[in-house]
Amino acid sequence: MIQSQNLIMIERQQPFVLTMKALPVLQLLFLATLVATTQGSFEHDIADQIIHLLRPKSGVGGSQVGNISCLSWRLGVETHNIIDWTTIPAACEGYVGHYMLGDQYRKDSEVVTHEAYVYAEGLNLTNDGNNLWVFDIDETTLSNLPYYAEHGFGVEVYNSTAFTAWVLEGIAPALPESLKLYKKLLALGIKVAFITGREESQRNVTETNLKNVGYDTWETLVLKDSSYSGSTAVVYKSAERKKLEESGYRIIGNIGDQWSDIMGTNIGNRTFKLPDPMYYIS
Repeated sequence: MIQSQNLIMIERQQPFVLTMKALPVLQLLFLATLVATTQGSFEHDIADQIIHLLRPKSGVGGSQVGNISCLSWRLGVETHNIIDWTTIPAACEGYVGHYMLGDQYRKDSEVVTHEAYVYAEGLNLTNDGNNLWVFDIDETTLSNLPYYAEHGFGVEVYNSTAFTAWVLEGIAPALPESLKLYKKLLALGIKVAFITGREESQRNVTETNLKNVGYDTWETLVLKDSSYSGSTAVVYKSAERKKLEESGYRIIGNIGDQWSDIMGTNIGNRTFKLPDPMYYIS
């Protein structure tokens, strides 16, 4: 699993070390102050969130995967240039773990949800009760990070039996930034719908889990039934969004952690992609 790091990648970058040796004393002091400041901003006041109680001591930089770094690999995933992958590279387990448990994941999520709210707040909406925002659930509204922390952060092949057992516990914490967005959208008079890849048999535990962590109201919660057996997430979610629009709703926003949450048809007026380098759903 994750190994604690005493240095911030400097020892791995000899050219950079040589450059630092040549720097004047004042520049070295500036760099030291910069590093100290960055580390000082590492902690957020989020003790109420279980997922961040698992945070390691450090986690900056990326390990090498072939000819690219794990950071570059994650960028390829988030930009949908790397697709159809089954597990994260074995060499990136530590990097992905540090990212997910560290401050950067929270900051990246905050940027996405902030932009979503700025967009929503700026809309001139008709107050007829038909404005709707679609949320995915796993790694969008609820976090399965406690589960993935015990299963290599995506380095292990997906085990449906083990993951289902985790879901049925009904203890997944909320993603803090998504919960904030949810509450702000409701305050604007925008209604919320959840569309998830979870199975219909998991409805009760999912509803209870959502309510227990603060998602206490919604228009509809759509779970995947047997009629979509064999269908991709894109096909399934597109069809369900179409049903919502045919029933009179206007999907003004759509947010998810997978590209398959926000691709296809009837995606809404604007989409927002949350970070998730742990798994890929087509």
